[in-house]
Amino acid sequence: MNKKIILAVTGASGSIYAVEFIRLLAAVDVKVDAIISEAGEKVLELELGSKPHELNGVNWHGIKDFTAPMASGSSRYDAMVVMPCSMGSLAAIANGMSVNLIHRAADVMLKERRPLALVVRETPLNRTHLGNMLKAHDSGALICPAMPSFYHYPGSITEMARQFAGRIADQLGLEVPGLKRWGE
Repeated sequence: MNKKIILAVTGASGSIYAVEFIRLLAAVDVKVDAIISEAGEKVLELELGSKPHELNGVNWHGIKDFTAPMASGSSRYDAMVVMPCSMGSLAAIANGMSVNLIHRAADVMLKERRPLALVVRETPLNRTHLGNMLKAHDSGALICPAMPSFYHYPGSITEMARQFAGRIADQLGLEVPGLKRWGE
């Protein structure tokens, strides 16, 4: 395995993005250690009828397990993505509140100056949301709202989510073959 990535799934709508991200990374032999919040588990089941343990290619860690490797900067993860990222998780990350392992792992990525992508998922946005996005950005996070593209003429929601997940992989420096590119 060349790369180690942390994937965090929170309770915002958009579980399909995380599932497609997992599938893309499995195809390029990236190790995925994942964390899912209680709300994230509920949304995954409501939206896709899935449970975390049914997703292949992922090593799951408990949301309250502060002894997990990603709770320390000495564990050398290459990047982290929170996909989807609820406004509550964004607020905790932006303000340095390590309430659970998702928040702690994100804090570790920021303090170690490693890539952290937050796939925020909410509309409309209020001033607090925007302020928290700016705080997280100023701390070093990439703010990547779940805004899929349509120039590649997706034939399904899954294809649209896969293309967006591939763009997030791009942001983390992961080469995923087969993505449609503008002008190609």
